[in-house]
Amino acid sequence: MLDRTEIAHRIAETSVLHGTFTLRSGRTSNYYIDKYRFSTQPDILEALGTLFAEAIPESATLLAGAELGGIPLVTTASMATGLPCLFIRNAKKDYGTAKMHEGNVGEGDRVVILEDVATTGGQVIEAAGTIEQLGAKVDLILATIDRLEGARDAIETAGYAFQSLFTVADLGVEVGSVP
Repeated sequence: MLDRTEIAHRIAETSVLHGTFTLRSGRTSNYYIDKYRFSTQPDILEALGTLFAEAIPESATLLAGAELGGIPLVTTASMATGLPCLFIRNAKKDYGTAKMHEGNVGEGDRVVILEDVATTGGQVIEAAGTIEQLGAKVDLILATIDRLEGARDAIETAGYAFQSLFTVADLGVEVGSVP
């Protein structure tokens, strides 16, 4: 099993790209963390599952992740903790059950949302709102990587606790450097 330093190294070597990139937020960055490059590696996913399990509060009854990047993360964390998981859709489907989520959630559930890369926090705050509309309480938003670009402030201002396993500094990325 990889230790914390080895996980950070594996994420950095597989996923940190350098160049000029436009982020979902519209900002331009001189680096990009391609979450699919680390979330498709079994050694990294297994190790992340263990780290998530250590960080998830005992009060949690349910884990949630937003499509698409959060799905492998919430799955590995579910396997590591034995807690059930919930998949949050980006848009409500218009067929079948026509739900915004897959999995069971309801009043009394204490949810930890797992996020891949936190930049501004906008998408995960929307997911938290969806979960709360279903009657559950969001206890924690837990990111794999915090880009240190405002996600923590936005998430905490929205009323949620925030934690990350790693920051970009842990991956060897110099924050604030220009392309």
